[in-house]
Amino acid sequence: MSRNLLLILTGVLAVCLIGAGYLYYQERQSGIDIEINEDGVTVEGN
Repeated sequence: MSRNLLLILTGVLAVCLIGAGYLYYQERQSGIDIEINEDGVTVEGN
């Protein structure tokens, strides 16, 4: 493989790992969700 192809593959892998880490972090967050819409205010605890 050429050096450029290896760099591109490494970059794509890094982006995928960062994205997966971010999604995992978001799933692990706990707290309170507050939603305001035309039905009123909704408060949900996780």
